[in-house]
Amino acid sequence: MSDDGKRAIYIVESDASVRQSLARLIQAVGLEPRPCDCLEDLLRQAAGAHDGCMLLDLSTPGLAEEALSSRIRQMAEKIPVIALSVRDDPAARSLARTLGAKAFFRKPVDSAALLDSIDWVTHGLT
Repeated sequence: MSDDGKRAIYIVESDASVRQSLARLIQAVGLEPRPCDCLEDLLRQAAGAHDGCMLLDLSTPGLAEEALSSRIRQMAEKIPVIALSVRDDPAARSLARTLGAKAFFRKPVDSAALLDSIDWVTHGLT
């Protein structure tokens, strides 16, 4: 959890307007948005984190690099991943599974469904 006790939600999205919109949604329900514009930013911000979850845009540059995707898979053991993609095809779903995603959403994402999913994947984490 963040310093103020709110559950941290890491938002990995290269599109600034989408990242900002998701951050506002997360904040509106009392969670702590942690926007990240790249994977390196995520790895820096979430180092040592053990709660919350990450919203991960599958088109984020670098996901195809084995070293980065391996670190994301390791993080997914402690911080559940919810994958987001503009594509809903076998390749996108396969990448989501490879990264350890607990849920997959095609963008644009239904806000209520996304919030329900965040609640589901973070339920019981301390």
